[in-house]
Amino acid sequence: MADLGVVTAPSGVLALATASHLSHVWPVAGEAFSERAQSAAAHGGGHVGEWLFEAVAVPVDAERPLAVRAAVSPSPFDQRPAIAVLEVDLGAGSRTAADAPLLLGDLPVDRCGMLLGDATALDSWVGLDGTSRDGLADVVYWGGHAQAARREFGGEPFGRWPGRFGWRDLPVAQARKLTDALRAWTGDDRGRGVMVSLDIHTDHYLASRAGWEHPLRVGNVTVNGCGVLLLEWDPGDHSMRHRGERAYGHVYPATINNHHARGAVLRWTIPPYDG
Repeated sequence: MADLGVVTAPSGVLALATASHLSHVWPVAGEAFSERAQSAAAHGGGHVGEWLFEAVAVPVDAERPLAVRAAVSPSPFDQRPAIAVLEVDLGAGSRTAADAPLLLGDLPVDRCGMLLGDATALDSWVGLDGTSRDGLADVVYWGGHAQAARREFGGEPFGRWPGRFGWRDLPVAQARKLTDALRAWTGDDRGRGVMVSLDIHTDHYLASRAGWEHPLRVGNVTVNGCGVLLLEWDPGDHSMRHRGERAYGHVYPATINNHHARGAVLRWTIPPYDG
C-alpha cells in the first residue's frame, strides 16, 4: 500500500469527512461538529450527517501519530492511480484486535475532496470561500495571451499545469490589486485578455496546493496544531465514477477492521469501476 503520511488526533476522535460543506453547515447547526463526532466515537464509532455534510468518526489513540495508507487502482478516466482503499491505524484508543469488523456507515467521494483529521481541529477548518489563514494569497493567470501578459506583468510557471503563470504568497491586498490589473488588461484589439484566479490562503486551498505534485492528490495542512489530510480526486475521474454522490447511490462502506500486524484500522473501500 502507498504511504500517505500521518495524522494526529489529540482529542481522541478521528474523522473522515466530506470537505464541501464542513465550514458552512456547522456554524448554523447549533452545535459543533466535534460534539457530534465525539458522541459517535463514544459508541465505538459511527456516521455523522448534517444536511449535505457527512463523516464517520472513530475513537483513536490520542498520544501518537496515526499512519495513513492507500491501495490504488487505475482511474477509468485517464488510467492514473486513484485511491481504492484508504486505511488508518487507530492505535490503542480503538477496538481491540479480537473484535469483529464494525460497519460505521457509508460515505460518498466529495467533489471537493475528503478530510482526514482530528474532529476538534476540523471545527476550525477554513473552507474555500473563507478568509486567509496567514494574510496571503496566490494569483495565477492563463489563456491565449498569457505569454504577452507575462511580458507585461511577470510571473513564474505555476503549479503542474503548462501555460499557467503567477505568484505565490503575496499579501492579500497586493494580490487583489494585481488580479484587478490582470482582469483589466487586454492583449489584442478585440479586448481579449487572460483568465485570472485569486486564491486566498484558506485551509482548503493550502491543503490542495500541497497535494498538486502528489501522485494521489493528497495534501497535508496543519490546523490548530494537528496534521489534516485533504484527499482529492481528478474531476474527470469523479465525473465518471462518483458523480451525483449519495443521490445516485455512489457511497462506499467505512469500517473498523482488524489487521493482524497493526491492530485496529479504519478502512474505507471504493469498489472498482464497473462501467
